[in-house]
Amino acid sequence: MTADATGDDTAEVIPGRPGDPLRGRHVVLGVTGSIACYKAVEVTSRLVQAGATVDVVLTRGAMEFVTPLAFKAITQRNPYTDMFDPSGPEGEAHVELARRADVMLIAPATAATLSRLATGLAEDFVTLTAIATEAPLLVAPAMDSQMWAHPAVQANVATLRDRGTRFIGPVEGRLASGRVGAGRLVEPERIVDELRVYLGRAGGDLAGRTIVVTAGGTREAIDPVRYISNHSSGKMGYAIAEAARDRGADVVIVSTVGLPVPAGVRVVPVSSASEMQTAVHRECADADVLIAAAAVADYRPASAADQKLKKSAGNAGMAIELVENPHVLGSTPTKSSRGTLVKVGFAAETQNLIENAVAKLNERGARMIVANDVTATDAGFGSDDNRVSILDDRGGRDDLPLMTKYAVGHAILDRVAKLLT
Repeated sequence: MTADATGDDTAEVIPGRPGDPLRGRHVVLGVTGSIACYKAVEVTSRLVQAGATVDVVLTRGAMEFVTPLAFKAITQRNPYTDMFDPSGPEGEAHVELARRADVMLIAPATAATLSRLATGLAEDFVTLTAIATEAPLLVAPAMDSQMWAHPAVQANVATLRDRGTRFIGPVEGRLASGRVGAGRLVEPERIVDELRVYLGRAGGDLAGRTIVVTAGGTREAIDPVRYISNHSSGKMGYAIAEAARDRGADVVIVSTVGLPVPAGVRVVPVSSASEMQTAVHRECADADVLIAAAAVADYRPASAADQKLKKSAGNAGMAIELVENPHVLGSTPTKSSRGTLVKVGFAAETQNLIENAVAKLNERGARMIVANDVTATDAGFGSDDNRVSILDDRGGRDDLPLMTKYAVGHAILDRVAKLLT
């Protein structure tokens, strides 16, 4: 046995990140006979790494492309392949699997599989288990674009959607035939993220809430080429958005950076502080929470040149007049269509951390302020980790140790959830 995160030497380490809705869940993964089923191996690996218990069910067609041994090596569990196997560990394996499942995923799902699911023709272990389970069913189709567009396939898709089946893709891209079109299997990372979205919204403590997060450093134009900005990477804001998504919230990121967008999250791209203010005010009109993690420039050039400013001979320097930017957090109304807007700010400081953070807390009308020292070499700007202090409007203070930004996001949202209830 090994020590867990609490330091208990007798406890077994649980895989995955605390707060991940897949952690501790039982997932039944159905794999059917598409050439894309090699990607199911990566889906399985990602599910296991997330802390899920995964039972894999394969059709005979799937075993023409991938072997059961590959899945056993990853899950440490025997895959299910033959519904008539008398030596199996359970009498009616499909029924027992169906009962244990928290969610069932079929990836990839062929056109034939969609037809069987729609008509109830349970001829293989995958469709038999899908018919038997009461767990949510998510399906990731993969086939040639002409097959996907066929009226019979689309009719089956419509039938399954009406019954509550959730579809993940397909997307447009290069197909096995060499053509480009709709029908390509969604990438494994995205498939697993879509499971997180579903499970979070089905049972997360922030389900039904709308959270707006700002991310990145604003860019204040000097001319069409140059701008004033800062070193903010946007990673903290995106980590908060991911954590909020995993807890079931509808999440909007108002962002100045081009980081990969978490599944289930909507991004509003902006550049300057003025653009961010406009977007935040609009999005917060129907929101429950605003978490202002962006590093908004305090000043901007009084006017931006229409053309690139050129260096002239004999000119020893250049003076740029700066004017103060709006306070995005402070200017956002505390009332929305949902009631009182919970506002959370950030204070990135290089000195007098707590004193400066308290001043911002009082000035901006926030319920909480998250303070971090950006001079630290192991945390802050550009890092995947952060070390913060969370201060609230009642004088409370929590100094958190170094942790991932995703974990910091959950620590903030733990406190937000209490304010909302």
